Amino acid sequence: MGTGQSRSSNTLVVPQSNQALDKLKYEVAQELGIQIPQDGYYGFMATRDTGAIGGHITRRLVQIAEQQLAGQFR
Repeated sequence: MGTGQSRSSNTLVVPQSNQALDKLKYEVAQELGIQIPQDGYYGFMATRDTGAIGGHITRRLVQIAEQQLAGQFR
């Protein structure tokens, strides 16, 4: 599978967010020192690494949402 392709059945609520999520994935991986395969195939990556990337992305997205919500109530 190439970069940006997925076999996931999850559908994005905002389809245009796909590029932003990909960018976030690479930023988080770089911060963690994890090399993402150039061909986009994650099959040879350790589950621990892909899980760490996903966990950090989730934390970051929750943090962003909390900041946006806090800004609405000021």
